[in-house]
Amino acid sequence: MNPVIASALPRRIRRAARLLVIDGEARLLLFRFTFGPRAFWATAGGECDPDESFEDAARRELREETGIVAEPGPVIAARGNDFVTAQGEAVTADERYFRVIVDTCAIDTSGHTELERRIMQEHRWFSRSELANWHEPIFPPEILELLDREIAA
Repeated sequence: MNPVIASALPRRIRRAARLLVIDGEARLLLFRFTFGPRAFWATAGGECDPDESFEDAARRELREETGIVAEPGPVIAARGNDFVTAQGEAVTADERYFRVIVDTCAIDTSGHTELERRIMQEHRWFSRSELANWHEPIFPPEILELLDREIAA
């Protein structure tokens, strides 16, 4: 599609559940996304299926992306931003963040889709000091503030 025409079209709202997965050492699980020249770290989670609630998407994404089966708890934050997906689609995000405390550091990525296997080839647990000083972009940029949030009002 012509980029001028594409920019004139309204952006699709992309509803997504994002997961702040925290282990027993208060470390946050992030995945490294790499596509094209871009590389950044972001939380587990993803787009809601049609008619799927944010809570159901959080459970599903947690299981698919980490192999962990757990209740995500209540929404702690809602966030919106404009971005371009890995497939090149310009969207406006409607994201809900859930905090998930886990007992294990073992991550099973066998539930990843083909696209996820291609662009999410690395994951690691980050301490707060690593998050504050990491040399690559971390999304969302206010990740430390989100970690300190209580339940969203």
